[in-house]
Parts: sequence; C-alpha cells; structure tokens
Amino acid sequence: MLAAAVGAAVSMGVSVAVVAAPTAAAQPQSGPSARIIVGYRAGAAAAVSDTAAAQDAGRKSSRAQGKLLRRLSTGAALVEVADGSSVASVMAAYRSDPAVAYVEPDLVVQPLAAPNDTEYGKQWDLYEPTAGMNVPGAWDQTTGTGVTVAVIDTGYVAHSDLAGQVVAGYDFISDASNAKDGNGRDADPSDPGDSAGYFECFLQPSHSSSWHGTHVAGTIAAATNNGKGVAGIAFGAKVQPVRVLGRCGGATSDIADAITWASGGTVSGVPANRTPAKVINLSLGGQSSCLATYQNAINGAVSRGTTVVVAAGNSNADVSGFTPANCNNVVAVAASNRAGNRAFYSNFGAKIDVTAPGGETRRETDASGTTTTPENGILSTLNSGATTPAAETYKPYMGTSMAAPHVAGLVALMVAKKPALTPATVESLLKANTRPLPGTCTGGCGTGLVDATKTVQAVS
Repeated sequence: MLAAAVGAAVSMGVSVAVVAAPTAAAQPQSGPSARIIVGYRAGAAAAVSDTAAAQDAGRKSSRAQGKLLRRLSTGAALVEVADGSSVASVMAAYRSDPAVAYVEPDLVVQPLAAPNDTEYGKQWDLYEPTAGMNVPGAWDQTTGTGVTVAVIDTGYVAHSDLAGQVVAGYDFISDASNAKDGNGRDADPSDPGDSAGYFECFLQPSHSSSWHGTHVAGTIAAATNNGKGVAGIAFGAKVQPVRVLGRCGGATSDIADAITWASGGTVSGVPANRTPAKVINLSLGGQSSCLATYQNAINGAVSRGTTVVVAAGNSNADVSGFTPANCNNVVAVAASNRAGNRAFYSNFGAKIDVTAPGGETRRETDASGTTTTPENGILSTLNSGATTPAAETYKPYMGTSMAAPHVAGLVALMVAKKPALTPATVESLLKANTRPLPGTCTGGCGTGLVDATKTVQAVS
C-alpha cells in the first residue's frame, strides 16, 4: 500500500523582508563606575549593619572610594565600585573574605527581541496572539539543544538555512523507480525531486516536485538569529532526514523500517543510526485503518523513548479512517488557520490529540474578483525547482503536514529541557497545556491549540 504525503503545496510567496533586532546578551555595566552585589553570611556585621557594609566597600576599593548604595530586598548590599578601581580585583577581594557568601556583577539586561531572521515577521504561526503558537516565550528556557528530530518524508534538498542543522539520515525507498535517484536504499537521503508525469503514478495527475521534507524541516529547526530566512521552533535541535516518499508516495514497509531505524532500532541490511531521534515527525498518511505494521513500528519507537508526531490528514474527514494518525501511541495533530478556526481541509475527530497552525491559503472570490492569501500559509524553507533541485527559496504551504512539525519542534524544546521525559508524559503535557481555539472547530480538535510557552513552563 502506498501512503501519499499529506499537505497541499501552495506556490505563491511574498517578498517583503521584515528585519528584527537580535536578542542581546546580559552585559556588565560600563562607564565611570560599576556596581556589584554582595551577599554576606549570616552573623557577619556587614550583613545587618549598613555602616559596616559601607566601611567594607571602602576598604576593598582602591583609594577608598567604593560605597554602599542600598540594601536589596534579599538583604544583599549593592556596592558602587569607584572610578580607578578594578572591578575584577574588588570582586576578588570580596570573594576571599570568609564573611562574604557571594559577589556578582549588577548586570544590565535587554528586552528579549525577536530573531533577526529576515522573514520572521511573516511567521504569524509562531508569535501572533490570536492563533500563533506562542513560541518566543519558550526560547528563554530552551531552544532544543541536544535533541534530534527525524523527518520521515521526501528527504532533504540543500538549503543554507538548514545546512548546519542536519545530521546523517538514510534513504529507505526500496523501489528504485519510485526513488528517482537511480537506486534503492542507501545512506543518501537527498531529495532529487518527487515530480511525476501524467499517469506515471497509477491514475494520478502530473505534479511538480514538492520539496516537502525540506519545508517540514525548516519549521522544526531552521537556523535562527542568522540574519536570513525563517526561524525554526527548535533551532538548537538537529534534523535527521529519512527519505521514504518518492514520486508516487511511499510504501508502508519502507515507512515502518524508517520509524524503527530513526528511533534507534535495528533494520536488517541498514547500518545502525548513530544519532537516534527523540522525536519523529510523520507528515504523511493514507486512508485506512491503523495497520499492524505501523502500530508495531510505532510501539517499538515509543518503547525506545521516541515521541511520534503524526499529521492528521487533509480530507476534512474523521481521522479514524486515516493511518498512521489513527494508530495508538502517537500525537495526532489537526491544523488551524490564522483566525484560529479548524482549517477547512483538516481531519478531525476523537483521535485528534492537539491542534497546531497549518495555514489556509485557498482562493477567495468576492465582488472584486478572485484573490489568494499566501500570507496566511506557513512559510518555510523550500526549493524553486519544478522537477530537479534549483535555487533555494522560501514559500508558504498549508496542510496538516505543516501543523505536525510545529508540535514536533515543541516536543524537541520539551525534551531538551528535561531529557528524561517519556513519550507518554510528553503527550500528557502537550494536551494539558493547550488553550482553546479562538475560532471554531467542528468534529473535534483535541484539547485545543498548542501553546509552546505554557507547555515548556510546565516541564519541571
């Protein structure tokens, strides 16, 4: 059985660049004088006496010009180090004093600014208060460092906004004709393009190459604060491209092996995965009950500690009829639009766990004519080639294929903060920390719209 990629490709894009300031690191104060914070041990005279603390400040500064400014609410002393004194030497003098518990600079911090990625202003799905995922508030706690996310998809086409984020993957397409790369399984997960002519894939119409896996990967972990392109949700994480979808989709047998391998399991004839993924993204599916082959592979991945995130499907139907989203032990993700409604295409139902931004860019006709709304899609990394790779680009897509990597990126943030999290706990935290969709959802959208900041804060 072939499982087709889930996610409607939208080719229109916008080109206005929005530049935001980078996040600034905390810096010691500069100028003619600097301030330090001194915490004295209980029982020390300077711990309770301002006079003693002031005298101590004078003794430890050159030319006796250090002075006590005030007491903090914690009881510590705020001390000004006078011009001409070495802050480092004054702090060293305090540290050597047995009456001092700690001494530290009175740092100046800056507001947390938006990333300086030029297209960040178009990523409404990350930050808009109405229906965004509230990602920026999570970044001061975790960026996904140390976590690998496997993107089981069409593979990866070279893109400078992802080049430093990718670890070694694998090509699991066993049918050389479907693979379009001249061979079967191998260690090269590069995406040569999944275009096909009329009726080359059963009775399907022709289609251009989607570069689907690269778009998914960008949402998860595109390089951030690099002055270009888009920001990834878990930009400290790594992406592992695992190729299973060719010009005519992908076989269940290949996808199941890919799930096993990506999570660190053994697949006959395939070298061991040296960087097993703690998160797997499956933006793919087909109409069927949950096949035992899928369920067994998913169960194995979960038993190895890997969370499996699956797109619900784009048929505006009950997800119970679409696999592998209808399997057990997965996080099934529906898609919402920019207004916070269930997207018109998104599957729904009791087996949906959560909803995430998937975008909606359909044509709309009114008195003024027919218009499209690419700005309401999910912008990510892509390639401009219609068949084979060409120049890199960024374009908006829509689909539950776009919603799932939002959740996979969030899971990477969670696991980076607390590596001991089990897939069951991850799912529980995701569902417990959603917020209600600001719009409408008919049929069931799980517990609501995922909230990255709230969820990450709930990770103890």
